[in-house]
Amino acid sequence: MSIDGSTLIYGGTLALGVGLVLAYALLLLWSPPPILTHPSELTYLSATNLKEPLSLPKLEDPASVELSIIVPAFNETERLPAMLDATVSYLEGEGWQNASTTHKSKIRTGKTSPSPNGNGNASAKKRKQNGSKRTFEIIIVDDGSTDSTSSFALSLARTKYPNTDIKVVTLEKNIGKGGAVRHGMLHAGGERLLMADADGASRIEDLASLWSDMDAFVSKPATKNDRAVVVGSRAHLVQTEAVVKRSLLRNILMYGLHTILRIVGVGHIRDTQCGFKLFSRSAAQQIFPSQHLPTWIFDVELLLIAKALGIEVGEVPVEWHEVAGSKLNVVTASIQMLRDLVVVRVNMVVGRWKAGGGPGVTMVDGKGTKGE
Repeated sequence: MSIDGSTLIYGGTLALGVGLVLAYALLLLWSPPPILTHPSELTYLSATNLKEPLSLPKLEDPASVELSIIVPAFNETERLPAMLDATVSYLEGEGWQNASTTHKSKIRTGKTSPSPNGNGNASAKKRKQNGSKRTFEIIIVDDGSTDSTSSFALSLARTKYPNTDIKVVTLEKNIGKGGAVRHGMLHAGGERLLMADADGASRIEDLASLWSDMDAFVSKPATKNDRAVVVGSRAHLVQTEAVVKRSLLRNILMYGLHTILRIVGVGHIRDTQCGFKLFSRSAAQQIFPSQHLPTWIFDVELLLIAKALGIEVGEVPVEWHEVAGSKLNVVTASIQMLRDLVVVRVNMVVGRWKAGGGPGVTMVDGKGTKGE
């Protein structure tokens, strides 16, 4: 029995159609649901407000401090103290306070202690003369911890850093590192916003290098509305003891990830996964409302969004050391990584996820505020 050409064409077209429908159904199945926000998550506690929650700011609002540091935390009672100590010591020390910057802050005050309405004068000499300080806030986002991370962080803030602006936000459920970072960014008051891991694996002192690189970016006439991102990079450490001593499985995962990233479109960034990234406020306002992935590979989505929007991205070498206590399961993470990379790239290609057109904050009752 012979099969004519028209039958083959019809059968091939039908098979292709069925395949596309199944692929799209799989995409819908694998795509994460919207990241929902509970009303209590729009508030924070601090050393001066231990029981009465205060409302968080919105990313769309004008900046209130020069720098916001977003710290995602899941069961971090053991590693958080050292990270906070190093961070506060550096930011309140002369090295940071007297550092020169071409960044012209729009925030002015003569207060001598950090506050939510502080200053960020561009000139170190002027700051010294008028007694003002570069201001910052630290936003610790407890990602539904099962230990006492929130209360522990508040205790540290009250007993060790009573004059430091530390905000503790508690998410009702664990949504993943990406979701916690996104939440903190959408409710930060900084002119520039830094994401930093709670383990302190990256040196806070390297913030100066990221800051300087961003100064250079925003000073370019081609940079639109000061939109810039600078990421910390550990690529220079590949042949060092810090990486060589890592487990074989982790190193295989690292090299495999780099190969896949070149395929999906962010191969120009040598280290996408370092948890030390600085965003200008205008860049964050466009990137984070568009973020969908709550999982650990969310960094790649952020960089893809930045690329699609034409936002400048710089990469600066930073010092890094592995800290015990990681909660990442390498095998599970590898499988999840492959799935999520396919999901984010295909969703952007077919237009389901649009850079610069994200949902912003979506409340559990279905109401949302774009760009909030």
